[in-house]
Amino acid sequence: MAGPTGARHYYLKDKDIMTDTQITQARVLEALGSVMDPELGKDLVTLNMISDITIEGSNISFRLTLTTSACPLKEEIEGAARSAVEEIPGVGTVIVKTDANVPQSKGLPDKEPIPNVKNTIAVASGKGGVGKSTVAVNLALSLAKTGAKVGLLDTDLYGPSIPMMMGLHEPLLADENERLIPLENYGIKLVSVGFMLDEETPLVWRGPLIMQLVKQFLTGVQWGELDYLVIDLPPGTGDAQLTLVQTIPLSGAIVVSTPQDVALIDARRAIKMFAEVDVPLLGIVENMSYFECPHCHEKTEIFSSGGGAKTSERYNVPLIGKIPLDPVIREGGDSGKPIVEADPESVHSKAFGEIAATVAATLSRLALS
Repeated sequence: MAGPTGARHYYLKDKDIMTDTQITQARVLEALGSVMDPELGKDLVTLNMISDITIEGSNISFRLTLTTSACPLKEEIEGAARSAVEEIPGVGTVIVKTDANVPQSKGLPDKEPIPNVKNTIAVASGKGGVGKSTVAVNLALSLAKTGAKVGLLDTDLYGPSIPMMMGLHEPLLADENERLIPLENYGIKLVSVGFMLDEETPLVWRGPLIMQLVKQFLTGVQWGELDYLVIDLPPGTGDAQLTLVQTIPLSGAIVVSTPQDVALIDARRAIKMFAEVDVPLLGIVENMSYFECPHCHEKTEIFSSGGGAKTSERYNVPLIGKIPLDPVIREGGDSGKPIVEADPESVHSKAFGEIAATVAATLSRLALS
């Protein structure tokens, strides 16, 4: 993974330079400049990944800053950087201090960014009932578990399910400037219209009022500093959804579908909707992909098979995850303790973790390209 942009300060004490073997900051940087980021195709120094170089005798330490703690290539990059420095003649111990700093999304030029929010991720579906909110919740939790600062915004105004899935049923409060204060659970900041209504009260507002509320959720909330804001969009691709997508400054979008043909037809409409408004497609998630018998472990593809892969190939959008159909995922949402939180070592949680890592990597590549 690449490191954040911006100037770096390198610390070196003249008395610590070994003039006989010429171990200098310049030589260390030269060595690290040969290590390439496998995804971005640029070297670590060019990407400003390296800082805080210290030389003490023959021992060298430096800081390697990734764009996400979820980087799947973390060990590979760290090992390559260490090896490159160890090859300098006369070098003894090499210490690599690794951390992460999520880069700021470039965003779209005609959209006003949300203050202090680095990346906004839309989770959408062409139709209801495919598990879009389940994916949004567990994606947000998976990103938070990497150490990132994460918010979750529920714009599914007519069917808000985030309060139940996240186990919160409290009203939203506002500060002295009438800015909403997000609720928090499992380390995630949460805003939903569901916190403003009881479970049986329908929202009967028309379009202009809906958009006013969405704008309030985006710019009139004390989000604070966030690496990622996951936005659960309403299902479908009608005027309301298109208006939302055109209004929200999105870094990228994920489309959720099931393998069955009718769901995929609607998913393709969602893909085209994002393409029309120039929002990058981060990938397709195929939910309820298969059912695995807990006794014999035989997999049964209840809702057909291969649909997500075919859609991925047809529209050149990566298939970034296949989530199995399992009662424990549904039970986690109903109980207010999603599967990633309830059983982080389960195969389902690991699948969501892989999706989160892929999304974080793609956003970093877009931000630094």
